[in-house]
Amino acid sequence: MIGKNIKKIREQKGLTLSECAQRANISKSYLSNIERNLNQNPSIHILEKIAEVLEVDIGMLIDMQSESQVLSDPEWIEFIKELKKSGVEKDELQELKKVIEFAKWQNEQKDKD
Repeated sequence: MIGKNIKKIREQKGLTLSECAQRANISKSYLSNIERNLNQNPSIHILEKIAEVLEVDIGMLIDMQSESQVLSDPEWIEFIKELKKSGVEKDELQELKKVIEFAKWQNEQKDKD
């Protein structure tokens, strides 16, 4: 799934495999393996590099869920309210989000095995 998402976004951005790999400072073959799901467990560091090149949040690579679906879900709205009450600042959310999304993706990979 993650490879399919990366390929789709890369193609939408009009980048070739070579261009994307070069800008992310990873090998073309490694990126190709990720896109073809031959490497289903890239590191968070690699995903961050790819996301930066593609100018998307890392969550877009891991899960293509529409933001509008999340924003209309009452459980998510309540979760956000609880975060605010607990004192979590917006600038802290980006780091927490990356960790949560990566953990979710890893759990999905374990479930497939």
